[in-house]
Amino acid sequence: MAQYTKHPVAALPAPPERESTGHLMLRAYAVTVLFATFAHSAVYNLLGEVGAGIVLLVFTLATAAIGVPMLARNRPQPFAWRRLPWAALGYTALALVSVAWSQWRGPTLLTWALLASITVNALFIAHALTWHDIVRALSSAFKWILGLSLLLELWVSLFVRGPILPNFFMVPVGEEIDPQWYWVRGNLLDGGRVQGIVGNANLLAVICVFAILTFGILFAARARRRTMLALWMLVAAFFLFRASSATAYASAAAAVVVLVAALLMRRATTPGHRTRIYVVCVAAVVVGGAALWALQGPLLTLLGRSSDLTGRSDLIWGKVLERAGTHPVFGNGFSSPWVPTDPAFDGWIVDHNITVFHAHNMWLDVLLQLGAVGVVLMAVAYLSLLWRSWFLAVDRPRWDLQADRPYSALTLLPSLFTVVLLVQGYAESTPIMLWGWMLLVLLSFKIKSVPLVGVGLSERARVTDHGERRRRVP
Repeated sequence: MAQYTKHPVAALPAPPERESTGHLMLRAYAVTVLFATFAHSAVYNLLGEVGAGIVLLVFTLATAAIGVPMLARNRPQPFAWRRLPWAALGYTALALVSVAWSQWRGPTLLTWALLASITVNALFIAHALTWHDIVRALSSAFKWILGLSLLLELWVSLFVRGPILPNFFMVPVGEEIDPQWYWVRGNLLDGGRVQGIVGNANLLAVICVFAILTFGILFAARARRRTMLALWMLVAAFFLFRASSATAYASAAAAVVVLVAALLMRRATTPGHRTRIYVVCVAAVVVGGAALWALQGPLLTLLGRSSDLTGRSDLIWGKVLERAGTHPVFGNGFSSPWVPTDPAFDGWIVDHNITVFHAHNMWLDVLLQLGAVGVVLMAVAYLSLLWRSWFLAVDRPRWDLQADRPYSALTLLPSLFTVVLLVQGYAESTPIMLWGWMLLVLLSFKIKSVPLVGVGLSERARVTDHGERRRRVP
């Protein structure tokens, strides 16, 4: 006969599954690569041109040493060859082929090696890590940049009490040096613009925008140590304010608009509701864009900038368009960034007695280097990323008849990053090189190969084999 028992039927409690040492080391390596990419100017200022080149070579060889055995063993999953970002890879191939007609063959080969290295590392990170790991790696890299920037700024302000040059050289007493050459100006305590370890206020500001978005997404995803995430967001907001970059402010505002639109789309329950949201958003963008265009003069003055975007339209863009017109179809040859020591660029465009090394507009830069063909490839690469990242953010995860699965906060990040890159590209060329190119390739490949967070080909759970597997963000 049946009897009562106090012994539970369920399995004994067990500790949560821990990550393997190899996976932890892999993510740590990805953090190092991301840090060196986003803070490349810090590596350059610390080690010089040769040292920065050696660091780049070491990372490329290390990625090959780690990635080739992974591909041979199909681990952690088979490489998604068919889902590669073909537009971005086509641009990379065109950049190499342009050496045949390049007006500056040396810079073409030199900077293409940089582009190829960034591309390989971006593909490797997208293949080897899950969505959760990528966001965590980005978060860790931004924390290192912000933390080291705070320490360096404090050290210069409290102990050096003056600006420092690259390689920690002090400014000679009585010698006049253009402030553009300074690594850190020591403005943390006197109210001036701060530059952090990256040595550039505009670059530090846009990194802060990326950091705030990343920390905020992890906070919304209920990651662990949310109090520390909130503190890091405050540090990033402080540096964003002190860097005082008009382009970064515009990028942050655009990201907020896209975030609000995406959240509204997630709340829509019918196709008609979504259509109305699209109409309102498009109308708001048109009206807002017209207002910004009409009021750009007063707004730039309020932010302490000139109406020609600090000399971009008169000093830089006009000369770039003039040279681009000499070879409008295939361009003058790839070089991102420009090599200031090459005769083709040395003294061509000079600002504050320094040779400018990019066009301060990604589209003009591409037109100069690879012509209309390059512009088309770059436009396809960015528009395809924008399209896929938007629907990744607003569509529910679905692979069967179940249509009520919860959204993931992490799916918002690619669209926000893409919008920041596109806005940044109006006044800077960084979205087509270094960390901008890294994000373009990484996000494009990851979205195409893994359109679902936590499930799919290269996530830890496979829908077709094991069904849905819920996973808490660590």
